[in-house]
Amino acid sequence: MGRGSQQTDPASGGAGQGAGVFTWEEVQKHSHKGDQWLVIDRKVYNISQWVKRHPGGLRVISHYAGEDATDAFRAFHPQPAYVRKFLKPLLIGELAASEPCQDHQKSETVIQDFRALHDQVEKMGLFRSSPLFFCMYLGHIILLEALALLLLWNFGAGWVTFFACSVLLATSQAQAGWLQHDFGHLSVFRNSFWDHLVHQFVIGHLKGASANWWNHRHFQHHAKPNVFQKDPDVNMINAFVVGEVQPVEYGIKKLKYLPYNHQHKYFFLIGPPLLIPVYFQLQIMHTMISRRLWQDFAWSMSYYLRYCICFIPAFGFVNAFVFICYISIILFMESHWFVWVTQMSHIPMNIDYEKHDDWLTMQLKATCNIEASAFNDWFSGHLNFQIEHHLFPMMPRHNYRHAAPLVEALCKKHGLPYTVKPLWTAFSDIVSSLQKSGEMWLDAYLHK
Repeated sequence: MGRGSQQTDPASGGAGQGAGVFTWEEVQKHSHKGDQWLVIDRKVYNISQWVKRHPGGLRVISHYAGEDATDAFRAFHPQPAYVRKFLKPLLIGELAASEPCQDHQKSETVIQDFRALHDQVEKMGLFRSSPLFFCMYLGHIILLEALALLLLWNFGAGWVTFFACSVLLATSQAQAGWLQHDFGHLSVFRNSFWDHLVHQFVIGHLKGASANWWNHRHFQHHAKPNVFQKDPDVNMINAFVVGEVQPVEYGIKKLKYLPYNHQHKYFFLIGPPLLIPVYFQLQIMHTMISRRLWQDFAWSMSYYLRYCICFIPAFGFVNAFVFICYISIILFMESHWFVWVTQMSHIPMNIDYEKHDDWLTMQLKATCNIEASAFNDWFSGHLNFQIEHHLFPMMPRHNYRHAAPLVEALCKKHGLPYTVKPLWTAFSDIVSSLQKSGEMWLDAYLHK
């Protein structure tokens, strides 16, 4: 079984040899930058040289180096047979017949049952989208913007109109954020080309952001949710400590960039208010310019041009500063909406370093659901079904509620947690989890 590593030179890429027979121990040795193998359906691929050309970004595929990536591969690729054509030259062999299909002592029963569930929901047609649903959703976003424009044009920029338009446009922006999320996950059209195209329109023209920035960031989150050094969403740039591991680690090392025992208080000052208007805006612009994403940049500029054409006349060209403040207020309001919705299902959950869990277990540890209702579904863009969304990221959101009972039954069978909370409980859990993490940091900082 050990002869496989002797037949293949990782530095050369081993392209298309496909003759090696490997153990998991051998595969796991190739998990470092410049030397990366992974396994899909028992086939071993050397991605060392190709990783930089991966359309989804080098980081997301690198997170599975040395591991079985079968379930992640199925989750992110709508046309797996087509993608396998690109993988064929990278094939260097397969697992030895005596090796299990799973790595790192994962449960074979859990893995096989989840894959059977994946096949079941696919046969049920839950990966087919409703064009009418998404057309109506886009229509209500455009209607909100049109109402804001009509108010300004007919009543001027008085304080009452100013506030009403801000609410309408912040709502439009938040809902456009959920819509771009659908297209970014390739869950609307049968042909991913159209998903990519409309995604650029929605996130670029309707929101002024970058499709490439979002893709490379968000798919890492889905690939390894709540995993330090792999999920960018838990990179708190030393402003917060989260989970139960990081606070103790920071405390023992006597790291005190901020008074973390008060983070549940200053969260209200630097979390929801600043994420989109400051951090995301700076990061998006830096990414587009530094990576020369000129197509994304053009789409982004069309958003600002549209706002200037539509809204500056209502304020008057001499009041351009007021207009800029107006845009900032809209982003400020949207940012609160975005942070509370996206973090309610993640921050209170398990956050840790890589544990090499199977796909189902990993997603359940990092996510929870919020009770379903017409309002909760609309308010969160159906991200109240966070468990189903993470297990099946390409599933159209209007089908989550049909998949949920099946997922819950599978979790019950294997004794895995399937957490569902009321909306306000989920919001309060964000603050209480930050408070708990802060207290753990202080205890470790003072006593360890």
